[in-house]
Amino acid sequence: MKTEPQLPVGAAPSGLVHPWPEPPEGGTTILVAPGIRWLRMPLPFALNHINLWLLDDERGVTAVDTGTGLPPTRELWETLFAGELADRPIVRVLVTHFHPDHMGNADWLSRRFGVELWCPQAEWLMAQLAWQGSGGGDSDKRLAHYRRHGVPEAQIEALRERGNHYRQLVPTVAPEFRAVREGDVLTIGARQWHAFTVLGHAPEHACLFSPSGQCPDLGDQVLPKITPNVSVWPDQPRGNPLRLYLDSLARFRPLPEDTLILPSHGLPFRGLHPRLEYLRHHHEERLAEALDAIAEPRTAFDLVPVLFRRKLDTHQLGFAIGEALAHLHYLEAEGWPPVSSAATASTASRKPDPVARGRRTNRTCARPRDRQAPAVPGGGVPGGGSAMG
Repeated sequence: MKTEPQLPVGAAPSGLVHPWPEPPEGGTTILVAPGIRWLRMPLPFALNHINLWLLDDERGVTAVDTGTGLPPTRELWETLFAGELADRPIVRVLVTHFHPDHMGNADWLSRRFGVELWCPQAEWLMAQLAWQGSGGGDSDKRLAHYRRHGVPEAQIEALRERGNHYRQLVPTVAPEFRAVREGDVLTIGARQWHAFTVLGHAPEHACLFSPSGQCPDLGDQVLPKITPNVSVWPDQPRGNPLRLYLDSLARFRPLPEDTLILPSHGLPFRGLHPRLEYLRHHHEERLAEALDAIAEPRTAFDLVPVLFRRKLDTHQLGFAIGEALAHLHYLEAEGWPPVSSAATASTASRKPDPVARGRRTNRTCARPRDRQAPAVPGGGVPGGGSAMG
């Protein structure tokens, strides 16, 4: 399996250390810490892989995320069942969020082993909505959203022809689940994992942290090489997900610098704090570029080549429009560009720090309780949740 895609978006900043320079081969695992195994599954995109994790549990393993529900991925699961997992059945399926590379085989694995799906409630509900087509499908409402933001008819037709892409990658969604909530403590084998939820990339993305052994699973929220997608989607056309995402990064800062991070894409790494600073700086630059670009009227589609300096396929275009809107909505919520009569060309070209300004003001679309969420302390995640096993 190809180790790492050569992606033009994002780059590993200085200060990152990858203990394992190569990922596990298909159908095999690597032990990254006592009771934690790393496996990798293919994806049919430019981002060509996802990392999954197996946690030692009573009488078997808990699978954290599942890959897409496509034949190549299921074949690799079957290889594991016949090999390394021959005597270690899956006893629980835990999904961090609803995106198809995470949810794709959740129902299939749950049914195969007769076990429960564990995930945040908002993620299960979004999976249902996306599978039915009114959220993740290319409905008339979805196409009207892209048309309204300047996407030409040729690309609109390409989006229409894709149909419900979510259902293609997630053949079925589990009809029931057990909710994972902020502050829950999950007993998985000999470890206790604290769950905390973060916003921006997905509605209620679950992260896991084990105080006894560190090694947090941060899912898609913090990645070592690329920046997580933060998009405005048709079902919430006035959302401000970038504000929510940037706020979420503060929750990871109390973790020790040498913490081994388990990401969903890329290689496990140490160097969390430099990466958090890079992600903040990345969006700071994109916000400044967007602000410069809208000195003249532009649609979100017009902004795509400003923020993404490469050719995009139909799959990537939907994400790019969403990201462009996320940056525009952030600027709008923070009062940039100024709309008063005093706003002049010199005012718009002052090169403000929109991210820093966001930290000083309450002008935001985030709910107060989201903005006041406590950071993750070194000893665990607060939250008044329940112990679960």
